[in-house]
Amino acid sequence: MIMERILPFAKSLLKKAVQTGDAVVDATLGNGHDTLFLADLVGETGKVFGFDIQEEAIDTSKERLSAHGMLERVTLFHEGHEHLSEKIPPDYHGKITGAIFNLGYLPGSDKTIVTQPETTVAAIEQLMELMAPEGIIVLVIYHGHEEGAVERDSLLQYCQEIDQKTAHVLQYQFINQQNNPPFIVAIEKR
Repeated sequence: MIMERILPFAKSLLKKAVQTGDAVVDATLGNGHDTLFLADLVGETGKVFGFDIQEEAIDTSKERLSAHGMLERVTLFHEGHEHLSEKIPPDYHGKITGAIFNLGYLPGSDKTIVTQPETTVAAIEQLMELMAPEGIIVLVIYHGHEEGAVERDSLLQYCQEIDQKTAHVLQYQFINQQNNPPFIVAIEKR
């Protein structure tokens, strides 16, 4: 397939924005796959800040990072992403080059614990202040469940209203697939 699937496309966007030594954010740790990807991207001199409200996600991410020798590149917060501006040290403000959100619920876990549009929007607004110019925020939106559909609608409305002088906003999705496949909204700070 020539067109990139959703998750590879998310990674290719981040690869374009993030360099060795940069600081980045994984706003929803999940099982730590994106955290590990980001830790590899920033290299030994970079920093990843990871957030999740579930202890299980923190533990799984720590194990995955440790197994690959990358735990020292990452600071994990057992906090919601809506607290990122207060948790990320001021030295990094204005220097974040990439951020990713995998929205919905933790795979293989309690499906009643889901991301919420209010906290996601709050985190995006904070990131827009913390991002370097040309920094990118990637939202992977899983909307195949009731709460996911609510979050999708809120985020699309919010993102469509972002001033084009502030950011470029892209939506990437396959429109002929069944079962509400995930899609991407990417926000590049100008």
